[in-house]
Amino acid sequence: MGVILPGLVPGPLPMHGIGGAKDLPISPELAISGAVAALTISFIVLALAWRTPRYDAATDGRPAPAALSTLVTSTGWSVAMRVLGLVVFGYAAFAAVLGEDLLTNPFFGMFYVWLWVGLVFFSAVLGPVWKAISPARTINLLFARISGSDPDEGLFRYPAWLGHWPAALGLYAFVWLELVYPYSTELGPVRLWCAAYVAVMLLGGALFGNDFYENADPFEVYSTLIGKLSPWIVREGRLHVISPLANLNTVVPRAGLVGVVAVLFGSTAFDSFKESAPWVRFVQTNSFIGENDLGLVADNLALLTFCVGVAVVLSVGSMLTGVHPGQSRLEMPRQLAHSVVPIILGYIVAHYLSYWFEVGQDTLIKASDPLTTGADYLGTGDWSVNYWLSYHPTLLANIKVIAVVLGHVVGVIAAHDRAVRLLPPRHHLTGQLGMLVAMVFFTAGGLYLLFAA
Repeated sequence: MGVILPGLVPGPLPMHGIGGAKDLPISPELAISGAVAALTISFIVLALAWRTPRYDAATDGRPAPAALSTLVTSTGWSVAMRVLGLVVFGYAAFAAVLGEDLLTNPFFGMFYVWLWVGLVFFSAVLGPVWKAISPARTINLLFARISGSDPDEGLFRYPAWLGHWPAALGLYAFVWLELVYPYSTELGPVRLWCAAYVAVMLLGGALFGNDFYENADPFEVYSTLIGKLSPWIVREGRLHVISPLANLNTVVPRAGLVGVVAVLFGSTAFDSFKESAPWVRFVQTNSFIGENDLGLVADNLALLTFCVGVAVVLSVGSMLTGVHPGQSRLEMPRQLAHSVVPIILGYIVAHYLSYWFEVGQDTLIKASDPLTTGADYLGTGDWSVNYWLSYHPTLLANIKVIAVVLGHVVGVIAAHDRAVRLLPPRHHLTGQLGMLVAMVFFTAGGLYLLFAA
């Protein structure tokens, strides 16, 4: 998180991403034009110089230092991570159940900032963090040990056709709570959401074993997808250092994968859109207490439209190609959905970096007094938030634009490598034009929304 410097003037911290024109002091036209040009040039270079697949999940990478590998794959490390997850989970539950229904309650920051946003940054650097610290997995493991059963085995086999669809639904439920539900900063509804999540996870684990968490836990699926951009992979019980692009190539194209990336990308775009001046004016003008709250209905429809729109653009773009005899075009969207993961990470960095950096610190300060009694359990109560990023708007703007552009360029590379593996040789170039158009649409639209917020 970095060093928290005292003495800086604190300010009000919103519960959503800090972004928009106020901290992007560069020309939006220049940024969008440059991003589209970079994307197009990257595609041309790839088409000319990258004509065979380069990534093999079974052989890519090299062994990590022996000491590091032994530590990370040891039972002690696994137990330490599970204890850490349970401790933070218990502390958050303590604040949620006994704390006051105020925004000063650290439970809100732990839920919206540490979990939702921090999970992305830590997974991108360290790998699938949630799988290691998931309290639901740990509780399921403890129940299995007590009963003498195997946590990997449930009462039933998890159906392959279900895939990631439960995770997509869970992720949509989260972003709806955060971005649309009008009482998202009241303790009761958020506490109820978390209780329902834990109940579903424990029931799913009992019925289907650990396969349920791998496929259906929204936070684990999210963390694992972002973790595919980390330089670490465990293979045959040993830690390896691997190219993030090679790691990304190991994403399994399960059912529901398109739904997951569509919710993640679409909701982030909607978060920018809902902060734009025209939409804010529309919602405020048409929002009132009563049965016909047009602003709330519009927010619901807009969120759904953004998520479905991403799925449609990705699906159409990936299916506009020739395929091998016997190969279905309907399989192409899930085969190429992994290429949207770096785009999601790029937009998360662009939209939430300053939010995570500043509100994350504020949460750590508030966490020292979870019941608002004047206590200082963690010794952080007298710390001050470091607003260094907000005090350097040009640097922040450049980081945001670079993150978006780099995310799309990596996405194009990932899609290209997968396409030359899957498509007939005569369609290696023309078969990717639909995806290129989709990527350009995502780039221009995403940057426009980022500047418009």
